[in-house]
Amino acid sequence: MAKTPRLLPENPRLFRARVLRSERVTPSMQRVTVTGDDLHEFPFLGFDHWFRLFLQRPDQDAFRMPDLDGKKWWPTFLAIPEAVRPHCANYTVAAYRLLADGTAELDIDFVVHTGPDGEPEGRAAIWACDARPGDALAMLDQGCIFDVPDDTSEVVIVAEETGLPGVVGIAASLPRDTVGRIIQEVPTAADVRQLDAPDGVTVTWIVRAEADGHAVPGRAALAELQRHVPVDDRGYAFVVGESTLATEGRRHLHRAGLPKSRITFSGFWKHEARRPVHA
Repeated sequence: MAKTPRLLPENPRLFRARVLRSERVTPSMQRVTVTGDDLHEFPFLGFDHWFRLFLQRPDQDAFRMPDLDGKKWWPTFLAIPEAVRPHCANYTVAAYRLLADGTAELDIDFVVHTGPDGEPEGRAAIWACDARPGDALAMLDQGCIFDVPDDTSEVVIVAEETGLPGVVGIAASLPRDTVGRIIQEVPTAADVRQLDAPDGVTVTWIVRAEADGHAVPGRAALAELQRHVPVDDRGYAFVVGESTLATEGRRHLHRAGLPKSRITFSGFWKHEARRPVHA
């Protein structure tokens, strides 16, 4: 199996962009399509290519984004006065297209959690649902996290909806001879979509609204994962999403015989706080 591209670029690049359109693509996902003067130079790697997303906050009268210095961007970002510092969150490229006219478009999928009255919750989701053509944003390239070893015998990928954009990209980017399994949890049946996965990869969709006793995001996917036994110690697992899914999923896989070095896990958010830190 070919090794996948990975890790932080040597010199992460900041891309300034603007909104082209925003639309609800499934009940739980808002898609914002963006473009930019130099977006055709974005070094898209496929898989779970992600980036730091910078947005204007509701309390700001304008979007102000200073230049950031590659890997040293965080101190520079914190040095921005809080009154004008943009909101920062982590997101995955949902799709990237080079167009015939030499420009490019990039899709960003935002999970829409809603409050008691159906209103979107979370700064990024609220921004996405209200985004209008021309709205400014910026993206700092961060590369991929998914990193399957060359000698992998099987790939196991597990996520709830916050990890879905990455799972879509990984499924389409996997070598076509890959063997393994994808366990993907979504809130409703209408959130299920077609995955371009290799023939040897079984895809299990879990609809949370239909999963008895598993109303908390990630719990149904975790229960399904805990029924999975790795074929041997040369497997590779990628478990992302709600914190308990990530940490308990890793614990199960390690106890079942998979070395920790062959498990990539990331807890994007905690259910109790309902505040995503990666998507």
